[in-house]
Amino acid sequence: MQALERLRSRMAELSDLAAIGMLSGWDQLVMMPAAGAPARAQQLGTLARLTHERATSAEIGAWLEEIDAAGDAAALAALDRDVVRLARRDWERARRVPDELAVERARAEADGQESWQLARANDDFASFVPALERNVELARAYGECLAEPGESRYEGLLGDFDFGLRTQELQSVFGALARELPPLAEEARVRSPRRTLEVPVAAQEAAVSGTLRRLGVEETSWRVDVSAHPFTAWVGRGDMRLTTRYSDGEVEALLSSLHEYGHALYERQVDPALDRTNLGSGTSMSMHESQSKLWENHVARSRAFAEVLSSELGVGGFAVSAADLHATLVGVEPSLIRVSADPLTYPLHIVVRFELELALIDGDLAVADLPGAWREQMQRLLGVEVPSDALGVLQDVHWGAGAFGYFPSYALGCLIAAQLWEAMEAEIGPREQDLRRGELEPVQRWLGERVHRFGRRLDTTALVVQATGRELEIEPFLRYVAPLAGR
Repeated sequence: MQALERLRSRMAELSDLAAIGMLSGWDQLVMMPAAGAPARAQQLGTLARLTHERATSAEIGAWLEEIDAAGDAAALAALDRDVVRLARRDWERARRVPDELAVERARAEADGQESWQLARANDDFASFVPALERNVELARAYGECLAEPGESRYEGLLGDFDFGLRTQELQSVFGALARELPPLAEEARVRSPRRTLEVPVAAQEAAVSGTLRRLGVEETSWRVDVSAHPFTAWVGRGDMRLTTRYSDGEVEALLSSLHEYGHALYERQVDPALDRTNLGSGTSMSMHESQSKLWENHVARSRAFAEVLSSELGVGGFAVSAADLHATLVGVEPSLIRVSADPLTYPLHIVVRFELELALIDGDLAVADLPGAWREQMQRLLGVEVPSDALGVLQDVHWGAGAFGYFPSYALGCLIAAQLWEAMEAEIGPREQDLRRGELEPVQRWLGERVHRFGRRLDTTALVVQATGRELEIEPFLRYVAPLAGR
């Protein structure tokens, strides 16, 4: 069918453009000299314009109409039906956004990331205010374009990261977490207190390298680099790029490297038949974060895998027992920094960000008032005082990059990860012995079969049900963290 062939060709182009954009973003945060920021903003703006024009072209609508008019949609193979279904959904959403708004957002996001890096380095929120105000303004306009009748503009933004997610659902789930977790955290602070290990950077680097090598990370199709904020870029099936960061006397890199590995493995194990289609990537950010949190929480933080990590640290010249390392990785104490938060209080950091960004988008909170609101929320939910904006509102890049509606996925990811882990162990048995030996292939295979291979063919809820037999629940996560409080 000619219309289907043309539609598939366009989807392949858009996939390539998305990969180029991801590569450019990776370069901006990892390799690009600081003076290249203005030019990069223009380049990304041009790329966004070309992508938006190709994604919203009337040709796509004509091809979809031709497929429908011919009555061929029902006769298509299952994969092609999904290509057509998602193409229609993406096209209709993209058509609502004016070209100039798409271009301006890309420029503002590039400028915002650069402004954020400087503001964070200098602990100078005031210098970041103009860029953030512009991103909030553009996010409101963008959300209004995408919102369905009866939806808020925030829900329009959520659709880019987790299609079908509703603000009321988030408020219900996060409200339950805000009720359940603080009492557990108080008990866990006594039973499983936070510890520190003075691990030299050289030992961290050796441990990260050795651990990732056990998981199949090799130089022919992976990169591991350092960035101000750990992230992952998937440029192609044979081009996965992880980043982490090292701080002297910390163990964060052991967790962040496996966290980012989870993202990359998801993309790497999508069915090859979906390559260069609109189906060939992770279905949502909450599902993506479930994969990173599964490797961070249920592997890296497990008592059994601590034996592997302590061995790798020993190779790097730092001797520590598996028991002491495990206690350090799971110790509970409410803290300032999200990415180094303990597994129990981590979702509360997301509740803070969700409530604040919802208020920003709804117009109930001015950008200039954000630092004060941040301090109030951190005190209310985590009981910590914020001494500086660099350790508070400036710690994350997301708002500087215009990613409003992204943060909820981090907490949802914690919940989904726990539910997936329980389902996996119910099916293939406890993983403790394999984790102790550093044998992760059964976990990789189960995730590939139950989650990864589907790409975008299933949305989040349907994928959770397919993998676990149940819709999303908070109880598996509560069961995961309860032992930290002695329950």
